Amino acid sequence: MTTVRQRRAGKGTEAAEDQPSEEKNVKPDGKILSDHTGGKLWNILSISVGGIVALSLGLLTSVYVATLHENDLWFSNIKEVEREISFRTECGLYYSYYKQMIQAASIQQGLHGLVYDNKTESVRTINILERMNVYQEVLLSILYRILPIQQYLEPVYFYIYTLFGLQAVYVIALYVTSWLLSGTWLSGLLAACWYITNRTDTTRVEFTIPLRENWALPFFAVQIAAITYLLRTHLQPVQERLTLTAVFIATFLFSLTWQFNQFMMLIQALALFILDCFDMLPTVKVTWLYIIQISALLLVCVLQFFNSMILGSLLISFNASVLIARTIQKNLKKGGLLNRLGKLILHVLLVLCLTLLINKFIKKSLNLESDEHIFKFLKAKFGFGATRDFDANLYLCEEAFGLLPLNTFSRLSDTLLFYVYIFVLFLMTVAAVIVAFQNLSGSNQVQFMEKMEEYTITLKPDAAYNLIHTVLFGCLALSTMRMKYLWTSHMCVFASFGLCSTEVWKLILKCIHLYTSQRTHVIKYSILIITLLYISYKFWPGIMDELSELREFYDPDTVELMNWIKSSTPNTAVFAGSMQLLAGVKLCTGRTLTNHPHYEDKNLRERTKQIYQIYAKRSPEDVYRILRSFGTDYVILEDSICYERRHSRGCRLRDLLDIANGHGILLLPV
Repeated sequence: MTTVRQRRAGKGTEAAEDQPSEEKNVKPDGKILSDHTGGKLWNILSISVGGIVALSLGLLTSVYVATLHENDLWFSNIKEVEREISFRTECGLYYSYYKQMIQAASIQQGLHGLVYDNKTESVRTINILERMNVYQEVLLSILYRILPIQQYLEPVYFYIYTLFGLQAVYVIALYVTSWLLSGTWLSGLLAACWYITNRTDTTRVEFTIPLRENWALPFFAVQIAAITYLLRTHLQPVQERLTLTAVFIATFLFSLTWQFNQFMMLIQALALFILDCFDMLPTVKVTWLYIIQISALLLVCVLQFFNSMILGSLLISFNASVLIARTIQKNLKKGGLLNRLGKLILHVLLVLCLTLLINKFIKKSLNLESDEHIFKFLKAKFGFGATRDFDANLYLCEEAFGLLPLNTFSRLSDTLLFYVYIFVLFLMTVAAVIVAFQNLSGSNQVQFMEKMEEYTITLKPDAAYNLIHTVLFGCLALSTMRMKYLWTSHMCVFASFGLCSTEVWKLILKCIHLYTSQRTHVIKYSILIITLLYISYKFWPGIMDELSELREFYDPDTVELMNWIKSSTPNTAVFAGSMQLLAGVKLCTGRTLTNHPHYEDKNLRERTKQIYQIYAKRSPEDVYRILRSFGTDYVILEDSICYERRHSRGCRLRDLLDIANGHGILLLPV
């Protein structure tokens, strides 16, 4: 009995002795569980706050540009004809189709009028849905007709508010991209602030509302954000599929809303190609992105009734060539440095040759010439000989297609954006070169890998993509000023990411042997806060002054012209004149045009050149014969063209026509 009791006591003692040990084991586990729960709650709180800030900044940007537009034109107070005249050049042409759909007896009749249009180009019936990217106008007009908002909102306000609303999407997408890259929503806050304070160089939506890029760029920013997320490591299969779907939708909407989508996506495809060649991105994901680009573009091609410019695009030829070349060349990413370099050079040459062959074959087979003016312009722009081609010279003489002015950099430097951007770009480029060399050499030495660890951590796939993206679009912006909005908005993202990136500051501090985790966080957040305070202090008063400045639209001559046309000419009258003014004539009066600003058609370009002979050294008989061949009833001559002072000699419209006609000396624009 006693023994049994002792044994029981022994067990109890052992249990008693073990109990504290169990408690010790439980306490650390409980602490870990508590820390994990606390970290999870902190992440949820951070994401919630960051999301609220993103939505708030997006809405504030939308209200900001809408207020600027109202203050600049007094849009709510001016007449309908003045509102329409404010949509200058091609903006007025695009908006006219929205107005046409609104005024149609039914949606079906409106669509029929677009598919069989005989008022945009006289003596010719064209398909507007094929020729132009106006599906957004069609969709908006249908929504306006079916939603119960007609009593509360005029059609023009529904249109412009949609565009201003897309600015909110744009800013949120930039914010999210920066957040994904840096890991902190404060980076997104800085990117949005830079976008707003550099508004002159990041957007022109408030005075060119219907322009195609104002529809397209928000979707392009969403696509970049989705690609950035897709290139993160350790994504679940469900996350990958959802992200690929988001990339496809954004790519499709971007392609549908802008005729120059193929050229922008070609640059994007080149970025993916470069990174894939240097083994900086997962090949499977790159392949999916190539396929998404082709699929989205082909779907748009179908919706645009097999638009020839899309079918003959370099993007489709390039992406197809890359996929074919991969099939032909096996073991491309195996071997030593020299072996890899040799394979890479052959791969690039193969892709280039295949691209040219496929593109040439498609264009010859389908007799496509829609985009030949762009290549003539590029050839002349980059110094491959002078040209007498009227279309190429017309582009060359426009400031928007010239080099990026130097004063752009001084404006960007005022907000510290350009300085930070160059600093981050330099660091990331150095890291990229080192990583590319490491990947090509295929070194597996532990010592070498340890030495390179501080560099590779700063160049994750998503950061590598955004680096090449900003470099290529920077080159595009430097060569063509009109494309700067693709670069400057991403510049805000890239600079804010670098300034708020733990990896970047870790690399810098390691290089000067001052690295500690605590010091990294202190420096990162201190510089971020100082930058935000500087921007607020310097630019907040200017923004308030800008919002308080009131102007009014005033163009009595054009208003008088439009009113005279509506009251004194028959509805069937055909008008000839400059492309820019005729777009306004169509919008304000509904009269038939001989030509218009949407220049992506060879027949239209030739027609425009013929109509412009009214300003050339041609006999009255020749001019009359040309005008009557297009059914012209009225000609609008403009003093601003006859006595042009905006362009220098050699670049005036009459000079370009004389050069093309062989009547003048060819002067290259400076």
